[in-house]
Amino acid sequence: MNRESFAAAERLVSPAYMRQGCEARRSHEHLIRLLLEKGKCPEDGWDESTLELFLHELAIMDSNNFLGNCGVGEREGRVASALVARRHYRLIHGIGRSGDISAVQPKAAGSSLLNKITNSLVLDIIKLTGVHAVTNCFVVPMATGMSLTLCFLTLRHKRPKARYIIWPRIDQKSCFKCMITAGFEPVVIENILDGDELHTNLKAVEAKVQELGPDNILCVHSTTSCFAPRVPDRLEELAVICASYSIPHIVNNAYGLQSSKCMHLIQQGAQVGRIDAFVQSLDKNFMVPVGGAIIAGFNDSFIQEISKMYPGRASASPSLDVLITLLSLGSNGYKKLLKERKEVFSYLSIQVKKLSEAYNERLLHTPHNPISLAMTLKTLNEQHDKAVTHLGSMLFTRQVSGARVVLPGSMQTVSGYTFRGFMSHTNNYPCAYLNAASGIGMQVQDVDVFIKRLDKCLKTVRKEQNKESNVSGVDKHDKTEDVDVEDMDLKLDNVLLDTYQDSS
Repeated sequence: MNRESFAAAERLVSPAYMRQGCEARRSHEHLIRLLLEKGKCPEDGWDESTLELFLHELAIMDSNNFLGNCGVGEREGRVASALVARRHYRLIHGIGRSGDISAVQPKAAGSSLLNKITNSLVLDIIKLTGVHAVTNCFVVPMATGMSLTLCFLTLRHKRPKARYIIWPRIDQKSCFKCMITAGFEPVVIENILDGDELHTNLKAVEAKVQELGPDNILCVHSTTSCFAPRVPDRLEELAVICASYSIPHIVNNAYGLQSSKCMHLIQQGAQVGRIDAFVQSLDKNFMVPVGGAIIAGFNDSFIQEISKMYPGRASASPSLDVLITLLSLGSNGYKKLLKERKEVFSYLSIQVKKLSEAYNERLLHTPHNPISLAMTLKTLNEQHDKAVTHLGSMLFTRQVSGARVVLPGSMQTVSGYTFRGFMSHTNNYPCAYLNAASGIGMQVQDVDVFIKRLDKCLKTVRKEQNKESNVSGVDKHDKTEDVDVEDMDLKLDNVLLDTYQDSS
């Protein structure tokens, strides 16, 4: 309702009451106006009524919601299910146009405004988390791997002779497949073991650049966030190498936006050398459904080139999700989540260290990894590899998600390339280990439950090992045993072991 509507309403309801109602609405509109004027994430989160008012105002600016609209084209925002329409707040047209994902749609002013505001808020959050020099970014409705592919395809037009991508090894399939999908040949640089940590082999990177020739290299593809014992790549040194040889540098910052350490590395790398773009996931950093990523950089024109490389229009769902989330949290709410994540990581480290020592294991010393940690499984692996994978399957069947057990030396083929020691980021890591990480949104209670279940699983695996040792060489048909709940659980674990290994 506008001023004229409120004035007309005063004939029906007391003017004093209507003025009060008008002021209440103005308080909502004031927040919306500040958002549009400043283009920054509000310090304090909005309430749901303000959010829904804003989304409703955006939706009625799209042509599919015009009263009396007559659409005679093939794409007019028609939706068969009312439930689907409500799920998307009737924002049906998506974002962008056929030639540019960031372009404004003439018949979808509301969706276009949503896209612009979301990109502006995300840029503000990137600066807030430590990359102050960033100049442009946009939300793309693809997860991290495909978003990296889009960056590589954009570089193809700038470097038509290039065939190779220099890639310090990180054992995550999408990181590798995104280069293959873009049509390039990954050049794998093995990491260096320094204590327990796996670091970037800078000498090998520069030697490979000189061997292949800078013109034949599309870019260096580095990584920040990763599973321990690997640590973030040495971005500053890599950025200097890229600047020295005039080679583009793309950073996979998948879940690094939640880490001040990872964001600091990107900021420093851009200051001392060259970083062309860095890509981060929406779901991992903002707790929204899977399906979106942010492509950001320090050269406004290059980021625009990437957005223009996206073919066709795009879904607005990832942009809508992150917009609602950021407006609900506000910058103060998001900063609080980042602070809590650091505290939970410290708590997780302490608890895993205590538990590991109770079983004659140890927490790997990986101080340069701010998100992930690992504890050794040497005593389990001494007898048989099966004990290690059995532990992983037990955690999986007991609803512990995200933890990974890693065996050294295991082979894995990805897109025709065979990796030795896959998941450990190196050919021969010295020991088997178990990973855990503290991602944004994780609570202290999650750590307590994880430690309790891990402790129980370790006890059960040890018990099973002792049983096998005791019955070695004895005719099992001559033995009678009581069947307890743990024995039944072990049988279930063995049945589901293959399921766990496939999921890893």
